[in-house]
Amino acid sequence: MSRRPFVAGNWKMHKTASQAGPFVAGLRERLVDGVDAAVCVPFTALAAAVDAAAGSALAVYAQNMHEAESGAFTGEISAPMLLDAGVDGVLLGHSERRALFNETDAALARKLTAAHVAGLAVILAVGETGEQRDAGETEAVLATQLGALTVLTPDQVEQTTIAYEPVWAIGTGRSATPDLAAGAHAFVRGWIERRFGVGETVRIQYGGSVNPGNAADLFARDDIDGGLIGGASLELDSFAAILSAAAG
Repeated sequence: MSRRPFVAGNWKMHKTASQAGPFVAGLRERLVDGVDAAVCVPFTALAAAVDAAAGSALAVYAQNMHEAESGAFTGEISAPMLLDAGVDGVLLGHSERRALFNETDAALARKLTAAHVAGLAVILAVGETGEQRDAGETEAVLATQLGALTVLTPDQVEQTTIAYEPVWAIGTGRSATPDLAAGAHAFVRGWIERRFGVGETVRIQYGGSVNPGNAADLFARDDIDGGLIGGASLELDSFAAILSAAAG
């Protein structure tokens, strides 16, 4: 089954509002036919990114959100706030959120529900550490993390993008070989198919030091539907090259 490629740039804690606007304005001119594109932007730069992307096919995502609609949660941002800011979607479960901010699968299940109820598009990131891969625990770890999806309906799961990001390949310059990445993607797709019956239609991105030099080889694999791009999404030329690679 044909799935439209989706490439999202995760800026992490990079780019101010004054930097985000011109970058997005340049990026919208370099979008590629047949490839969906998004940027996952820090909260302070969302408004500038939304304004610069207006009228284009480029989507703007937040990098996190709270599950509650409102309340005494100092420093947090809710789905209704994101919608009011004109945001298209949200990235949830990035490994840095899990490791550095103690984000749990139970919390992610609540966030997934809130995001879908609000009508936000969602990217859910999953992936194992190097120690877990070396111990042969990759599939067990992925199954546990994917378990957050069980609060959703099959239709909601089908509308959720999964990003497989091996933690040992994020920001290290190392990338999983196309064979390793494809194997993990096939497991994720099979797991979703067995539980929800929509595995063949869910888009699964690869995230883990994707760059213009390795993107084409990774994206050529049947189960890899694009990428969640970190450092290479911060430079216009490299991100545009990755978008072109996704077009095949």
